[in-house]
Amino acid sequence: MPHDRLPTPSADDGQQLQSSVPYPALPQRGASALLAHELQQSDRRDEDEIDLLAYWHILVKRRRLIASILIAVVALALLATLMTTPIYRASVVMQIEKQGSQVIQVNGIQPENDMYGWDPDFLQTQIELIKSRSLSERVASELHMDQAAMDRLYAPGWLDRMLALLQPKSRQASKGKAGKPANQAEDLLKSAAGIVAGGLSVDPVRNSKLVVINFDSPSAQFSARAANALADGFIAAGLERRFGASSYAKTYLEDQLKLTKSRLEDSERKLVLFAQQQNLVDTGDKGQSLAVQNLTQLNAALATAQDQRIRAQARWQQASGGAMPADMIGNSNIRNLQQQKGALQAQYQLKLQTFKPDYPDMRQLKSQVDELDRQIGQEIGGVRASVKAEYDAAAKQEQMLMGQIAALRTQALDVDGRSIQYNILKREVDTNRQLYDGLLQRYKEVGVAGDVRSNNISIIDRAEVPGGRFKPSLIRNLALGVLLGAMLGVLIAFLLEFLDDTLKTPEDIEQKLKMPVLGVVPKLGPKESIAAVASNSQSSFCEAYRSVRTALQFATDHGVPKTLLISSSGPGEGKSTTAQALARNLTQLGKRVLLVDADLRNPSLHKAFGLRAEHGLSSLLSGACSFTEVVQPSGEERLDLILAGPLPPNPAELLSGSKLISLLTVGSERYDHVIVDGPPVLGLADAPILANSVDSTLLMISSGKTKSGAAQAALKRLLVARARIVGCLLTKYDARTAGYGYGYGYQYESYYAYGNKPRLTKG
Repeated sequence: MPHDRLPTPSADDGQQLQSSVPYPALPQRGASALLAHELQQSDRRDEDEIDLLAYWHILVKRRRLIASILIAVVALALLATLMTTPIYRASVVMQIEKQGSQVIQVNGIQPENDMYGWDPDFLQTQIELIKSRSLSERVASELHMDQAAMDRLYAPGWLDRMLALLQPKSRQASKGKAGKPANQAEDLLKSAAGIVAGGLSVDPVRNSKLVVINFDSPSAQFSARAANALADGFIAAGLERRFGASSYAKTYLEDQLKLTKSRLEDSERKLVLFAQQQNLVDTGDKGQSLAVQNLTQLNAALATAQDQRIRAQARWQQASGGAMPADMIGNSNIRNLQQQKGALQAQYQLKLQTFKPDYPDMRQLKSQVDELDRQIGQEIGGVRASVKAEYDAAAKQEQMLMGQIAALRTQALDVDGRSIQYNILKREVDTNRQLYDGLLQRYKEVGVAGDVRSNNISIIDRAEVPGGRFKPSLIRNLALGVLLGAMLGVLIAFLLEFLDDTLKTPEDIEQKLKMPVLGVVPKLGPKESIAAVASNSQSSFCEAYRSVRTALQFATDHGVPKTLLISSSGPGEGKSTTAQALARNLTQLGKRVLLVDADLRNPSLHKAFGLRAEHGLSSLLSGACSFTEVVQPSGEERLDLILAGPLPPNPAELLSGSKLISLLTVGSERYDHVIVDGPPVLGLADAPILANSVDSTLLMISSGKTKSGAAQAALKRLLVARARIVGCLLTKYDARTAGYGYGYGYQYESYYAYGNKPRLTKG
C-alpha cells in the first residue's frame, strides 16, 4: 500500500495516553455511534471511588499467598505454644478501704474520715505500693528464695540453652560471681525480688474497692504461696507504717513538750518579775488592773451618790417651802398631835358658847392647845432638820466620791501605761500555756493509740493452687495466629499487588492505556500446546481469536485492515502466535492471507511451520529476490508465508527503504489481507517503521507480564511514528488466577460449560 494512503494522525496523537477520550474515534454513525459513546462514558470509574470489588479481586488473586502466610503463622503460633513453658496464675482478692475501723481517733496519725467517697488516687497509690521493690524484697525473704530454688523454678528452655551455647559466658563474668558474701547475698536478694516483681500483676475490680493480686510462675504451688505472701506482706507493711508513724509522732511530741514547757516557765518568770518591779497586782480580770477596777466601782458609787443627793436636795427644797415630805410626816407624831389639837379646839369652841375665855376650864383648854402647837412646831422643826441633814450628807458623799475618782483616774492612767508590757508578757504566758496543754493532750492520745493498730486492708479470697495453666492458651494463640496471619497475608497481598505495575486485566488496559481491548486470549495449561488447542475449533483459545477477528471487522470502515502489524512492547508476549491464529481465522472466512515474518532479529514463523528460511523478507528488501521468490506456501489453504530470511546486520535500514512499501502494496493487491508479525517496539526502530507503513497496528499485552510503563512507552513511540493503532489484545489471561470476574472470562467459561468442559487451566 502506498505511504500516502496511510491515515494521518492529528497533532494531539502524541498525548493519547493523557487524553480524556478513552478510545480512538472509530468509524461509527448515527445511533450506534451515540450508544457506543454512552457505553464508554458509563464504563469510566471515578478515581476517588473506593472499589471494594477490586480489592476482593486482589484477595482472590493472591489467595494462595494469603493462605500460605496464614498457615505459616498459625504453625508458628502452634509451635511456640507447644514449646513455651506453661505459666500458672494464682490470685488473691483484697478489699482496700481508705479508712479502717477507728478504735481511737487521732488526727494526723490515722486517716481522716472519708467524707467524699472513694478516691482513685488512693487506690492507685495502694497498687503502686503493692508493686514496690521493698515489698518484693520482703516477700522474697519470707519465701526463702535461694539460688537453687530460683534455678528449679526458672529452668532454662531449649532456646535459652542454645543461646547460651552460642554466647558462652566469659571468664571475667565467672570470676566476678565469686565476690564477697555480703555482695552475693545482696545480689541474690535483688534477683529474687526481680522474680517476684516480674510475676506480679495487680488488677483493680471496676466500680468496687476490691483489688486482685495475681502472681504468675512455672510452678502452681509457688504461685499460690507467692500470691498469699504478697497479700500478707502488704498488710503487715501497712500496719508497720502506721505503727512507725505513731512512734515518730510520740517522740516528736515529747521533744516539743520539753521545749514548750521551758518556754512557758521562762515567760511566767518574766511576768512575775515585771509585776513585782512595777508594783502591779493581777486581779484575775482579763485586761483590767486594780486601779481600773476601783475606778469602775467608784464611778458606780458616784452615780448612786449623785442620785441620792438629787433626791435629798429635792426633799430639802420641798421642806424649805413649807411643804413637808409625806413619808417623813407619816413617820413622826405630827399627825397625832394635830388630831389632838383639832379635838381640843373643837371642845374649846363648844365650851366657848357657855363659858367665857377667862373661865378656868377655858384657860386650861387654851393652854393644852398651845402646848400641842408647841409640840407640833417642835416636831416639824425636827423633820426639817432631818431633811437638811440628809441633803448635806448626800452632797458631802458626792464630793468625796468625786475627789477619790479624780485621784484614781490619774492612778489608773499610770497603771495602764505600765501594764502594756505586762499584758504582752501575760499573753505570751497564755499562749505558751495553751500550746503546752494541747501538746500534752495530743501526747496522751498518741500514747493510747500507739497500741491500737487499725487495719484498712482485708483479704477476701486467699490464693489457691491453680488447677490448670494460665498461659500459653492454645485457643487464644491459635486465634491470634489466625488473625495475625490473615492480616499479614492481606497486607503482603496488597503490597505485592500495588508494587506490581503489570497490566493484568482488560480494565487495566482501558484505564492506563486508554485503548480498546479487542479480545482476551486465555492462558494455556502446562500440558497444553498451541498446536493442540488450535486444532480444536471449540476450544477457548480458538474462540478468543475468532472474537478478535470479529472485532477487527469493525476496526475500519472497510472491515479488517488490509495490512495489519502485530507488535508488542517487549518479547514473549504472543505476537507470532497471534499473527498465525488471526491468519488462520481469516482464511476460514475464505480470505487469501499473506503472513509476513518481519522480525529480522529473532524470527519464529519458520519454526512454527517447519520451513527453511533460505530466502525471505531480508532477501526481498535487499533486492536479492523478487516477491514471487520469497512467498512460500504454508501447507494450509489460502495461507502463504514470507519468512524473515537470513538475519541482516542492519534491519532498520532495510525496513526504511521503499521496497517495504512496494511489498505491502503488491501483497495488498494479490491477497485480501497482509498480516505482519513484527518485532517488539521498545529498544528497536523496526516496529515504528513497520507501524508507519501498514494500515493498522494491533498491540499485544501479556497479562501479568507487560508493565504499564513499558506499554505506555511503546504506545507513545507508535503514535509518534504516526501509526494507526486499532486496539490491544490481552494474551495469557487466566481469570481464575487473576481473581477478576470480568465478562471476558465469564463468557468463555459459561459458553464452553454448555456441552464441553472448559479448558481454562492454570498457566
